[in-house]
Amino acid sequence: MVDLPFQSPYRHGFVRVAVVAPRLHLANPAANAEETVRLARIATERGAALAVFPELGLSGYSADDLFHQQGLLGACREAVAAVLAASAGLGAVLIAGVPLLHEAKLFNCAVVLHRGRILGVVPKSYLPNYREYYEKRQFSRAAVALRPEIELAGQAAPFGAAVFRASTLPAFSFYAEVCEDLWVPVPPSSWGALAGATILCNLSASHAAVGKADYREVLCSSHSGRCVAAYLYAGAGFGESTTDLAWDNQAMIFENGVRLAAVERFSTASQIAFADVDVERLELDRMRMTSFQDSVGDHHERLRELRSVPFDFEPPEGELALERRIERFPYVPSDRARRDERCDEVYRIQVQGLAQRLDATGIERVVIGVSGGLDSTQALLVAVRTFDLLGRSRRDVLGYTLPGLATSARTLGNARELMRCLGVTAGEIDISEAALGMLRRIGHPFARGEEVYDVTFENVQAGERTSHLFRLANFHDALVVGTGDLSELALGWCTYGVGDQMSHYGVNASVPKTLIQHLIRWAIQSGRVDADTAAVLQSILDTAISPELVPGDGATGVPAQSTEDVVGPFDLQDFHLYYLTRFGFRPSKVAYLAHHAWGDAARGSWPEELPPEARRAYDLPAIERWLELFLRRFFEQSQYKRSAMPNAPKVGTGGSLSPRGDWRAPSDASAHAWIEELRRNLG
Repeated sequence: MVDLPFQSPYRHGFVRVAVVAPRLHLANPAANAEETVRLARIATERGAALAVFPELGLSGYSADDLFHQQGLLGACREAVAAVLAASAGLGAVLIAGVPLLHEAKLFNCAVVLHRGRILGVVPKSYLPNYREYYEKRQFSRAAVALRPEIELAGQAAPFGAAVFRASTLPAFSFYAEVCEDLWVPVPPSSWGALAGATILCNLSASHAAVGKADYREVLCSSHSGRCVAAYLYAGAGFGESTTDLAWDNQAMIFENGVRLAAVERFSTASQIAFADVDVERLELDRMRMTSFQDSVGDHHERLRELRSVPFDFEPPEGELALERRIERFPYVPSDRARRDERCDEVYRIQVQGLAQRLDATGIERVVIGVSGGLDSTQALLVAVRTFDLLGRSRRDVLGYTLPGLATSARTLGNARELMRCLGVTAGEIDISEAALGMLRRIGHPFARGEEVYDVTFENVQAGERTSHLFRLANFHDALVVGTGDLSELALGWCTYGVGDQMSHYGVNASVPKTLIQHLIRWAIQSGRVDADTAAVLQSILDTAISPELVPGDGATGVPAQSTEDVVGPFDLQDFHLYYLTRFGFRPSKVAYLAHHAWGDAARGSWPEELPPEARRAYDLPAIERWLELFLRRFFEQSQYKRSAMPNAPKVGTGGSLSPRGDWRAPSDASAHAWIEELRRNLG
């Protein structure tokens, strides 16, 4: 929302939600109402738009036959009135659990309150009556209700399932269900999601049992993923009767399968867990997911009958710190166990892709240009693992280092040593004379002794290398393995045609630069390579990223070119790439997220193996500068290179720029709309 400050999550499509685990006072609605109001005030002060309380939280779930006592039911209605009155001064929508007598039937209900108004009352659809549960002894299910309205606290309120929609924040819409409703094959919230609700809420009173918390977590996670929604689960806890059961107050927030926040289980004190849900992202994901919309079409009539309840919501004014973890490296999990699993899987995908291509073509050898840089190193590691998998000799991996007019002694030495350590067939062809011959024939000033290092000077060398690799492949009946990575493809940092943009099969084309760095570190630390290989891999990691196409300082060996000085730091550009291509976010939102992730090096966790000097921070002006460069290069200048890219296996979600895969775009588009949006909203 443009009238909110830039540092407000609500401006960028987030909605702050809360799941509440109050300390219960069994069969004491007045005390429970007081605690509900106290916690609701905290939720509002923290900027929450929605706070969900447990099932029957105003009475207690374990009241058993006391639910049929008029004294308790009357006190529950008074408790609703008390919370309703307090809600008039609160910004958050509150969803509280309460038993309500309606049409001579008792319903287990979720009451939705906002700013002194009862937005709706949602009765429980499915009543468990097995094992320790006897709800049908006390309650009636939603389906037996006859009238669509209920009189409560002096108001006539909608009674039944509904999608509640914030008219002032369109992506903020929610649906409520109660406990067992999630356990059935088709939870009622499935219909809510198909009808447009981005947030699904569950008021629960599921007791504790060994292993049950894990099961509930799987249910919530899978349902939020299947519905492309947030799922808020608030379970009953301390204060419920322990006559036969115990209660663990499990309360969690999920978004599209990922847990964002949770309270501590088995606490004796009240707790609240907060998270900023990206409702805008959920709508964008649904837009792309054609099967989701097909499901809407299959149930069109039922969904049109589902009630829609609008309400006005005013986001908190002023700046708010984002209540959500944003990974600095979206392609690289910060958790070590997950990172190890991810790295192993990436290798397996790359290896499987190359193995299948070799098997299908009947080709027995591969040719790789080994520069001593990150990308060719990763490609060579994949190649030798592929040949190991196929039971073939590593000697059929033909590695060639092709030093030219600007190759440094360090990278040349690393290339030679890497090939020796991995046991491949190593070759070396100096392309300097071939490049000079080309420069002379086209009349380039460098051939006359002038120090002119323009793009022609650079691309003559890149072209010579690629030309040699393809002719070597012809000569040895081999396949040229491409080394270029996803980051370079996105930025157009590759030489088109007869250059490093081309190969027979590109194993790295779906792997970003930051992930390649972590893959090589993982190869060292996981013990997958011997000590000599680990040493040369570490030297490669410690080498500045450079194309080495312009002569550097011969005395120091420092390259004249730094790739990141030209196209931006890869850690930041990979962040931009992920959020622009995976979700299609507007640039100002990408900048907001980047600033949250990268603005303070001391905030959040880093991969343990990342050296301190690599733990950088970027302020908002730096982010804007490099993001604008990314937008121009990606949308306007380099699509033609991606439109003609070789075959390559997709590695990660949103991690392919192949025109046959995730990304189809015109080569002659303008970046104006993206750049103007960024300038307008950051200016």
